Amino acid sequence: MTNRERELATLNFQKPEGRGSVEETFYPWTLTAERFKKEGMPDRIADGAGDITNDLAGNEENQKEMYFPVSWGKGVMDYEQYFGFDPVRRIHFVLPFRRFEEKIVEKTERYTIRQDIYGRQVIQYAGSDLELEHKPVIVTREDWERLKLHADKQLEMYFSDEQIRKAYAPLKNGHDRGDYSIRLNIEGFFWVPRELLGIEPHMYAFYDEPELLHDIEEYIFKVYSTKLMRVIEMLQPDVVYFMEDLSGKNGPMISAECFEEFVGSYYRRLIPLLKSGGVQNVFVDTDGDFDSLIPNFMASGVDGFLPMDVNAGMDIVKVREKYPTLKFIGSFNKLEIAKGKDAIDREFARLLPVIRSGGYIPGADHQVAPSTSLENYRYYIERLKEVMTQCGADLH
Repeated sequence: MTNRERELATLNFQKPEGRGSVEETFYPWTLTAERFKKEGMPDRIADGAGDITNDLAGNEENQKEMYFPVSWGKGVMDYEQYFGFDPVRRIHFVLPFRRFEEKIVEKTERYTIRQDIYGRQVIQYAGSDLELEHKPVIVTREDWERLKLHADKQLEMYFSDEQIRKAYAPLKNGHDRGDYSIRLNIEGFFWVPRELLGIEPHMYAFYDEPELLHDIEEYIFKVYSTKLMRVIEMLQPDVVYFMEDLSGKNGPMISAECFEEFVGSYYRRLIPLLKSGGVQNVFVDTDGDFDSLIPNFMASGVDGFLPMDVNAGMDIVKVREKYPTLKFIGSFNKLEIAKGKDAIDREFARLLPVIRSGGYIPGADHQVAPSTSLENYRYYIERLKEVMTQCGADLH
């Protein structure tokens, strides 16, 4: 059984040969990798798994990854294979208005205003290490119209079929052989307007400027239904997941009605295209407690969720009881890993019923925290391999 076959069998409620997939939910937190390096991890492994947005500005090689981050995923896969995880090749597809030159906008004795990689302006006062929000990308409708013109130019410059093929095609042979699975990350229809407008203005926009939100989302859909589909048709990623983060600890930030109009309606148009292109699993990444919106997500075509935020009250065992066909990646309380062997064992015992019922790849419920020792993380992985021999054990 190849690595790709093992992942698909695990997620598709089958009993894989020998064991289920042993994978991590997200790429490593840089601070955690730095700690592991101090505790014995080779420098080349830790340093090769940096954040996806590192060093884009002024780095000619990384500039090629501005909209098609692909090479970055090799370092993450090497990091995970060093620990004994099954190989997963992580790739992204970035919208044409989500990358900007990082530059100083204004500098005085009192403060520095900087444009970050996402086009936002942040301010840092003299004597402080904190960067504070100063100005979002979009303040007025005219800002969005200018941003669309910018995006149109970026599409013309960087998103040709040839450029897309050059970026992603080198992964095809290894994926077709089953050497690794492919996990493709894209930004969702709640996430993008929030990032462009800022959190509070985005909330008001649902009521004050719905036309603006729909125009943004139609542009996103246009790019995904054309340019992204070139990637999908070429590679058939095993998991595509939307970054959304539309919930907090006390529940979703939008009502079911808002979800249906501004998120679900676009999923209903896009997900069938992804499935027709060969994607078997469409997941959503949202922190917080989103239990009340699970039926809406499922009705929109979503197959599963990652990472399932334990500390926000998302109990994967109870959710599986309510929705037996729902798939999961993650859900292991990351804070328990730092507590040591007994805590790790208890957390696996909690998750075992879902592991045995299939459709689930356990992993940390977010990036593993820097409070985690290398010794405890290795023990967590050792136990993960053991418990995944129980994957699908309850299937008949």
